[in-house]
Amino acid sequence: MWTEKFAVEDYVYGTAPAQFLLDQAHHLTAGQSALVLADGEGRNGVFLAERGLQVTSLDGAPTGVAKAERLAAERGVTLDARVADLRDWDWQEAAFDVVVGVFFQFADPAFRAAIFKGIRRTVKPGGLVLLHGFSTDQMGYASGGPGRLAHLYTTELLAEAFAGWDVLRLESYVADLDEGSGHRGPAALIDLVARKPA
Repeated sequence: MWTEKFAVEDYVYGTAPAQFLLDQAHHLTAGQSALVLADGEGRNGVFLAERGLQVTSLDGAPTGVAKAERLAAERGVTLDARVADLRDWDWQEAAFDVVVGVFFQFADPAFRAAIFKGIRRTVKPGGLVLLHGFSTDQMGYASGGPGRLAHLYTTELLAEAFAGWDVLRLESYVADLDEGSGHRGPAALIDLVARKPA
């Protein structure tokens, strides 16, 4: 589905990063290593690279990865963009300073739990996870999302998934999205920024 979705000339979700990343950019430092999950057409990975981070950008859709590489080239930054299925990804221990996940809500609860476990493993001590997506209230909006309640987030779910980490932000809220044709209009969103214990 995603390979076909991204096989268009335009960037489905635009080329600007998620507003969440813009708002949380003060946590990022040039030279940090970052893993961006389900980066689609690269808008978020490229933004991190523009800030001087060393970015590994993953997506399962070859068409998305090709567009991420094109966007990076147009912006004059380097991006290690890889076609990868998160079911098979090797979550190396303490490999990244930052892990970013924006709207990767294709995962059912069991798969999502495995991804969260992988994130906890691969973030370095003292490193950060930045997650942004749709809350369960998104079922009442038509601005995007998987349309499956079980795939959406609650603050309780994210707090439990990263229990023991230093939570810097955990909030659900409603805001207007204007991200290409893929996300447009009022949306029920949720953010998590948490630091792994050193």
